[in-house]
Amino acid sequence: MKIAFLGPEGSYSHLAAQIFLKAEAPATKTAGAWDECIPFRNFPEVLAAIACGRVDAGVLPIENSLQGGVLQSLDLLQDSEDLYAMKEEIIHVDHRLFYKEGVSFSQIGRVYSHRQALDQCSKFLSKEMPFASLRETESTGFGITRAMEDETGKSAAIGGAHTEKLRPGFVMSKECISDEKNNFTHFLLIKKGKDALPKQSNRIFFSTVCPHRPGSLLELLQIIAGYGVNMTKIESRPVKNRHGNYRFFIEADCDIASEKTQELLAEIQANTLECKLLGAYHQE
Repeated sequence: MKIAFLGPEGSYSHLAAQIFLKAEAPATKTAGAWDECIPFRNFPEVLAAIACGRVDAGVLPIENSLQGGVLQSLDLLQDSEDLYAMKEEIIHVDHRLFYKEGVSFSQIGRVYSHRQALDQCSKFLSKEMPFASLRETESTGFGITRAMEDETGKSAAIGGAHTEKLRPGFVMSKECISDEKNNFTHFLLIKKGKDALPKQSNRIFFSTVCPHRPGSLLELLQIIAGYGVNMTKIESRPVKNRHGNYRFFIEADCDIASEKTQELLAEIQANTLECKLLGAYHQE
């Protein structure tokens, strides 16, 4: 089993990939030479690796409890062909500061991390190092690598408390530095082909575009309510090249195997401009 993730090692995506890999391996089998998590530079590369068969699966963050949907992931999943979410994992986000031992916060001139991590620690950064330059990186793992490359000690990074491989002389803050300590990110395991979907589920994930006229969103919600289905998430995104149109990403309590679910999706398809199943999985 090979699972792609946004690298390098130590990112939150890597932690999610490790959890998925352990769950995917048969209970009687220990991880072998062919079981590994493989880092990629960005999320488009992760999905491309799944699509071409280089890996068996990949990890995408789809939502953060503080900042909502991860927009790039939503767009990538929507634009993909024959890729589906088939498992989920919710990970507690515990941001820590990584810096050179003995350096005071006032001496730090640069802080590297993923944009979301920088935003989620804005109060700490404003208070402790208000004049530091905030440098966005593709992942928290890349940010830690960049900071450790600076031997002057003027660079720091924000990363996860699970990070293990640090260069000698670099340390991790003892406390979480997030503005909000109760912070979670929702990850999905993506595979190729509908055959990868579970036979049964208690959640489905789909997208739909309503006609651009008054009341069309209400009509969509009435269809869903008419089947007695509970929506657990709804996120809107502009439709590319179609000004004024929006695509709605919806997660709902449904069993993909049930006849009622299939009837629901068919009715949505018939009454909207488009409807695409993005995944099905179990909410623990």
